[in-house]
Amino acid sequence: MKTLSLSVLAVAAALSFTSSHAQAAIKVQTVDYKQGDTTLEGWLVYDDAKQGKRPGVVVYPTWNGPSADEKGRAQMLAKMGYVAFVADLYGKGIRPQGFKDASAEAGKYMKDRTLLRQRAEAGFEQLRKNPMVDTKKIVAIGYCFGGAGALDLARGGAPVLATVTFHGDLTSPTPEDDKNIKGRVLVLHGADDPVVGPKEQDAFKKEMTDAKVDWELVLYSGAVHSFTQKSAGNDNSKGAAYNEKADKRSWDDLTRLLKQTL
Repeated sequence: MKTLSLSVLAVAAALSFTSSHAQAAIKVQTVDYKQGDTTLEGWLVYDDAKQGKRPGVVVYPTWNGPSADEKGRAQMLAKMGYVAFVADLYGKGIRPQGFKDASAEAGKYMKDRTLLRQRAEAGFEQLRKNPMVDTKKIVAIGYCFGGAGALDLARGGAPVLATVTFHGDLTSPTPEDDKNIKGRVLVLHGADDPVVGPKEQDAFKKEMTDAKVDWELVLYSGAVHSFTQKSAGNDNSKGAAYNEKADKRSWDDLTRLLKQTL
């Protein structure tokens, strides 16, 4: 009887453990928020099994706007224990499809960097005011066009511990703003990127160095623009293509930085 009782207790404990973990899940919440009079729509992603405050990561998307790619990255971050927020730089319902439309929409903000910075700041503030987030431990990351948003956020003096770009736009019309950057900057880039090539990279390095920013540039051999985007195909001759090796390596480099800073 004693053996049977112990067995029953063991099974009950196992079932209880399994049940509690089965109920825990990565949550994705659609969030409407504002920048001025413009309504924006992003995603808050977190692990509901975790308790208390935790570090936050704001994610700025490519020129297609918030998509399944960024949602997937946010879910990966949530599994690592962070609260992630996929920000919207365009506005609710504005999700350009195709090269021509996306280029035109992103171009509006690349010509109006004040507005881009305001949109980036709105996403950051939306994450920072969430009660789950440790406001002293936030990192910003951006992909392609979103890389410009992440960097402009940092250039505006936002209190982020680090800023990370994946095949991002590195240009700035106001290099003097680089002195406002408070945290580390990590640029993860394709060595053969024809969109943001050596000329832009050299200018960026000089600007960061002149501003005494703690920066790092990592180049992945054989990678061109958009190397984390599977939708970009695999033809490097087009200037933008997915590269599985660079994708994995860049995520490892991000993970390393997050562990060091958060």
